[in-house]
Amino acid sequence: MSGSVKKIADVTFKAGRTIDWEGMAKLLVTDEARKEFSNLRRAFDDVNSQLQTKFSQEPEPINWEYYRKGIGSRLVDMYKEAYDSVEIPKFVDTVTPQYKPKFDALLVELKEAEQKSLKESERLEKEVADVQELKKKLSTMTAEEYFEKHPELKKKFDDEIRNDYWGY
Repeated sequence: MSGSVKKIADVTFKAGRTIDWEGMAKLLVTDEARKEFSNLRRAFDDVNSQLQTKFSQEPEPINWEYYRKGIGSRLVDMYKEAYDSVEIPKFVDTVTPQYKPKFDALLVELKEAEQKSLKESERLEKEVADVQELKKKLSTMTAEEYFEKHPELKKKFDDEIRNDYWGY
């Protein structure tokens, strides 16, 4: 096995240990998303285990002397020469350099979207709290108290009354 394949297997194994699967699973909302996430994790684990078992082991060396005794040295030497002449090409990763910048850009975009989402979530939580407070006070609230909190509505109503516009 070539050294680059073993290196890829080692990197993948280390990456698998650093992925926060539980943290990502907590962010999922729908059952369909959980199902797809489970499929993704299972596929990742399958590929990772295959890389660790199949590609991380060096092949056992051939015992040419054993075969020379049983078959004969002339035929074994011919096979050994053919075996030694085989050159296994080294893996050259041409895909990662193309997609790494795109992936990094997506990560930056994801972080920005996350920040926007958190800000919007905070704003919506505050709005929900305000509406719940208003709901509690609505039965005892006077128009003046309501207009103190919403001066734009008071201005709108005053303008409509001043302009003699009654909605019809």
